[in-house]
Amino acid sequence: MDMSRLKLRLLGGAGALAITAGAAAADYTLTILHTNDFHARFEPISKYDSACSSEDNGEGKCFGGTARLISAVADARARSNNTVLVDGGDQFQGTLFYTYYKGKMAAEFMNKLGYDAMTVGNHEFDDGPEVLAGFMDAVEFPVLMSNADVSGEPALAGKLAKSTILERGGEKLGFIGLTPHDTDELASPGDNIIFTDPVGAVQSEVDKMTAEGVNKIIVLSHSGYGVDKRVAAETTGVDVIVGGHTNTFLSNTSDRAEGPYPTMVGSTAIVSAYAYGKFLGELNVTFNDAGEIVEANGEPLIMDAGVAEDAAAKARIAELAKPLDEIRNKIVAETVEAIDGDKGNCRAGECAMGNLVADAMLDRVKEQGISIAIQNGGGLRASIDAGPVTMGEVLTVLPFQNTLSTFQTHGETILAALENGVSQYEDGAGRFPQVAGLSFKYDVTAAAGSRISDVMVMEDGAMVPLDPAKVYGVVTNNYVRGGGDGYKMFATDAMNVYDFGPDLADVTAEFLAAKGPFTPYLDGRISAK
Repeated sequence: MDMSRLKLRLLGGAGALAITAGAAAADYTLTILHTNDFHARFEPISKYDSACSSEDNGEGKCFGGTARLISAVADARARSNNTVLVDGGDQFQGTLFYTYYKGKMAAEFMNKLGYDAMTVGNHEFDDGPEVLAGFMDAVEFPVLMSNADVSGEPALAGKLAKSTILERGGEKLGFIGLTPHDTDELASPGDNIIFTDPVGAVQSEVDKMTAEGVNKIIVLSHSGYGVDKRVAAETTGVDVIVGGHTNTFLSNTSDRAEGPYPTMVGSTAIVSAYAYGKFLGELNVTFNDAGEIVEANGEPLIMDAGVAEDAAAKARIAELAKPLDEIRNKIVAETVEAIDGDKGNCRAGECAMGNLVADAMLDRVKEQGISIAIQNGGGLRASIDAGPVTMGEVLTVLPFQNTLSTFQTHGETILAALENGVSQYEDGAGRFPQVAGLSFKYDVTAAAGSRISDVMVMEDGAMVPLDPAKVYGVVTNNYVRGGGDGYKMFATDAMNVYDFGPDLADVTAEFLAAKGPFTPYLDGRISAK
């Protein structure tokens, strides 16, 4: 592109790009509709991203839900003569719908919505490659993942493609999938898949498609906003990145946005639409005949009460919900105030939900010689609003069917675990530790691995410094104990392990109930230096 002939201007906010050089007859326009991190939120959600009652939904207080998404997608398609609908991964996991139906319900509604492509998120591996393979058999669109070698995994070999080429409006569009480089730490992909760095993986697929004459390339990236910006900066030929994984909200109108929509890195437009179906991303892109973006603008559309619910979808979801109702509608406790389980808070410091869950874990096993609890912040998936608490709400916060794991380990291993917990603070990683029975300080300006200080543990009713040589009793969830979220030290350095304790959601519900009307609390057990 001859930049001397071009004038750059901004449309609709700091991230929207327009390069005007006189409209060319060959300009090609495309509307990219996108979702990410849906996490089985087929029904409407509250402002806390958890369950929303039918009464509140009727009063216009709820957001999202597949029935709204169907209407919004239909309206968006009617506004454009050329659309694609894509997903940035993590359709799986998050509510009882996934616990009960696994990937079958996601496949049914994604087919109904008419998705054109999606990438594999880390949670698509939560129940192993076999469940992902079954989902792929059921969907009518390609599921992609470029940065992994699946040739050694029988369930996925020859089935899970790195990229695909689709034709739309007479032009070929290239789509490339990305999943987190550390998916082996975040989920359960098994031992047969080798995950690789995203930059090289994307460039390899871009080069292949470019050689085939494809010059409009879209990466579907479940890798997080930071990685997306790195991929945009370190590759050539990528036009658009549709993000996921970090639940990033990009917008030109909201003061809560983490960046503009789109975020431009060089000539690459990055978009992301938060999570849970609360928004439908709508990016309008114009390409010149060389496949270069000359205009990119749009905004995530909020799925609030102003979006009508599709009646047929609403009825079908209600039908699928019937087997779940008895479980999730049971009132198990009451809370005086909302319990904050916000992702941004629980992955960055002490949060009320983290205190609740860690204290519940420790309370259950304290008579077994256990004095420390560690819960990964990424295992906390929602907040709970004030008032009666249903089992469904608890299961939305703790949907993974994790069990309590108890073991003994040395103080030096606990310190290493805490260092791991804050090692990816800048990325908002789910390994951030919520704790009970100990306190610590962290300094994110220090190098990863040297951020933790002032670790104190409870002994005989008083807080004393952690002794690296002493053996302590620890409780966590079975995912963390097995090395998930980078906690490999618990897999290798644990003694007297028992991984099959009660379900974490049940333990938390019973602890809540025992506290009468529960009042959430922060007490300074975690603090930044």
